[in-house]
Amino acid sequence: MTDYTFFLFFCGFVALGFKRPFLWVLCYCYVDIVSPQKASWHLLASLPVSLIVFAAAFGGWLLVDDKRDSRFTYRQGILCALLVYCGYTTFTADFPVEALGKWDWVWKALLWAIILPLTLRTRLRIEATALVIVLSLAAIIIPAAIKTVLGGGGYGMLRLLVDDNTGLFEGSTIAMAAIAAIPLIWWLVRFGTIFPKHWTVTLFAVALTGACMLMPIGTQARTGLVCLAVLGLLVLRTAKRRFLYMALGSLALFAAIPFLPKSFTDRMNTIENHKADQSASTRLAVWAWTWNYAKDHPGGGGFEVYRANKVRYRLKTEPSADAESEPTYIEEAGRAFHSSYFEMLGEQGWPGLTLWLWLQVSGLWQMERLRRKWRKRSEPDERWVAPLANALQMAQVVYLVGALFTGIAYQPFVLMLVGLQCGLWSYLKRIEKPVARRLDQRPRPAPLVAAPEPVRSA
Repeated sequence: MTDYTFFLFFCGFVALGFKRPFLWVLCYCYVDIVSPQKASWHLLASLPVSLIVFAAAFGGWLLVDDKRDSRFTYRQGILCALLVYCGYTTFTADFPVEALGKWDWVWKALLWAIILPLTLRTRLRIEATALVIVLSLAAIIIPAAIKTVLGGGGYGMLRLLVDDNTGLFEGSTIAMAAIAAIPLIWWLVRFGTIFPKHWTVTLFAVALTGACMLMPIGTQARTGLVCLAVLGLLVLRTAKRRFLYMALGSLALFAAIPFLPKSFTDRMNTIENHKADQSASTRLAVWAWTWNYAKDHPGGGGFEVYRANKVRYRLKTEPSADAESEPTYIEEAGRAFHSSYFEMLGEQGWPGLTLWLWLQVSGLWQMERLRRKWRKRSEPDERWVAPLANALQMAQVVYLVGALFTGIAYQPFVLMLVGLQCGLWSYLKRIEKPVARRLDQRPRPAPLVAAPEPVRSA
């Protein structure tokens, strides 16, 4: 039944695109996030779903869409440079066969982030893209949250929409993405026009937010807990009643602690005592190896270069009561980076890491500039801009924090957020120019000339 449901929904989505070609753009966002072909056993699994929808979306924009309002931003130029450089390192990689496997999906994600802003010409399209991204994530998050409530969670044990430990179906990645989506959820509730304000919309947003907050518990991913704490701090910046917000948040936290599973609290305790945790110790050793590798290979070793690492580290153990415990040494090889920053440094070297950091920092700067510029606008068609820029900025900060501990430098969901930022920046630049031009062309009042004084007789 699930197979037929995915197939019929996909066919209906594609069919609607013949009337409105932009729907193919939204369909590709849905396919790239949900991956219905992986959840299907026969019908969609036997079709090149991603290729079909990408060809439809790009062809529809190229042949039908009005491109007079499309603008190419310099952040898209950074993405192009990163795409070219990743292609170069792929063909000079230390592990060429394995590198081609990762390159097969990385170039698609980067290319889509370049194309997506060109299609976002109106506010409705920007809102529709944000809505589809959120609802596509909800298709993964809601079933996982239900399983968590029913006691089906656990580290590496929570089965998501499909039984796959890659992409958004990996525990730490979905936990980060769920927390990053919360600001977008509430922007859609406050300013969305596709689903206007209604108590049912608010109720669904509350339930979906709760499901997102359950992801760190269900996956038992420490990354998700850190991301949730960071989001809580970011909300304080724009909250009107900060002390009330802090009090309610603290009350909710203390009320939830007794209901948390013991396995979750035990795993979260390893954040403080990371030296006794083998996973954390391995990451530190791999990061040290990557730093040394970049010194000898400043241009990077290409995708999957982590397969070359061999690390040895000391694992801290609790001393026994009878005698002093002997040091325990662990030796491992071919361990993943577990950090987007070191992933970029090891695979793409200093040039790739510089491009990636430039892309991220410029996004934070652009969204902050939009937020400050538009936050005092009071017109109905302008009040949505600053909150959206703030939501996208918070989502990016959550991602950058989560990226410290997970290798998600090329995550398609995050690159879609980058494309959404570029589209918003380009759209606002375009609609502001006619306003400025009209102000410059207004007739100026004639200068005031003082009346001549009367001539006095001698």
